[in-house]
Amino acid sequence: MPIWLHTLIWIAAIYIVISILLYYLQEYFLFKPEKLPKEFRFAYEKQKVEEYNVETRDGAIINGLHFKSNNPKGVVLYLKGNSKSIKGWGKFAVDFTRHHYDVIMVDYRGFGKSTGRRTQKAIKHDLQYIYNKIRERVSEEYIVLYGRSLGSGFATKLASTNNPKMLILDAPYYSLTKVTKRYIPFMPLSLILRFPMPTYKWLKYVNCPVHIIHGTNDKLIPFKSSVKLSKIKPDLTRLWPVIGGGHKNLNNFEDYHRMLGEIMHFKKEEIDLETTSHRVIHTSKRAK
Repeated sequence: MPIWLHTLIWIAAIYIVISILLYYLQEYFLFKPEKLPKEFRFAYEKQKVEEYNVETRDGAIINGLHFKSNNPKGVVLYLKGNSKSIKGWGKFAVDFTRHHYDVIMVDYRGFGKSTGRRTQKAIKHDLQYIYNKIRERVSEEYIVLYGRSLGSGFATKLASTNNPKMLILDAPYYSLTKVTKRYIPFMPLSLILRFPMPTYKWLKYVNCPVHIIHGTNDKLIPFKSSVKLSKIKPDLTRLWPVIGGGHKNLNNFEDYHRMLGEIMHFKKEEIDLETTSHRVIHTSKRAK
């Protein structure tokens, strides 16, 4: 056997082995869960919070928190990122309760106190079940979906099959396949990635106002991904860039909180285009 053919076979074999390992071990790279004991008690200063557990059709337990505000105007279903548990993410609820919105946060399967085998399909079903529970008590016109990083894809999927008041995406990805491809461009991710999370596909079916917040200095999920997403439904979407913001520090920017305040109280203004310069066409021709 020629040396070049022998070498090619070894390279192909190694490539296949790596692909198989990535298929079965990808959860260890994509998710960074924090597990909590059943007896753990959540505590937050100056926040009224109630813990709950919901059992799914396949017997999994989804653990969540309900942060309560005085005289709520609605409820925010906050879908968190891929690390830790709601123990740490709970401190961000104040950014919405201060605007008189209740906040529901849940831990995905395998995070915190939540149990069950984690798959993209299972998590989507879990979140729809939670959404349905909220909808039993609150009209959809008062439900806001907020998706942060990993949660942005799940929030978009929920918005595509329901009719919430609005969808807010914080540091969203175009698709998880695109993000992963930046780090391992030589692997067949379209075949082996079990969590492709095609946000861009689901966004096409969203019919509520969409607000996208993204730091211009985000190294993990580039700002350009939000620019691309904002062009999918331009009539419904507004892009809010946080100048200099990274992936994990938007809450440290005053602009982020100012933007969030505007979004939570957002009312689309109707414009009479006949009274504007809408039809004015620029020309480069010189006057004679």
